[in-house]
Amino acid sequence: MTDSIHMPFLSRNIYVKESNDPTLVGVNGQVVDETRRTIVVQTSNGMKILAKDVINFTLDLENTVIEGFTVTQRPEDRINRKYRRN
Repeated sequence: MTDSIHMPFLSRNIYVKESNDPTLVGVNGQVVDETRRTIVVQTSNGMKILAKDVINFTLDLENTVIEGFTVTQRPEDRINRKYRRN
């Protein structure tokens, strides 16, 4: 995994690559808020609330896809957490 997973997601651009909900695939915009289980994104069509556990996404056009279920904790807890490398 990349170091992006440890950095705050606020003000970063998110792009949803895959999702259990087909209407969320392709959603992109700027992260304006993050909670334990959700990410709030400002898109060109307004605000969208994304459940972390149903999306796989990239940040700032990076190639590494982050699986949402791996980051379902509070942002302040994620920063110091250790993740397994694939």
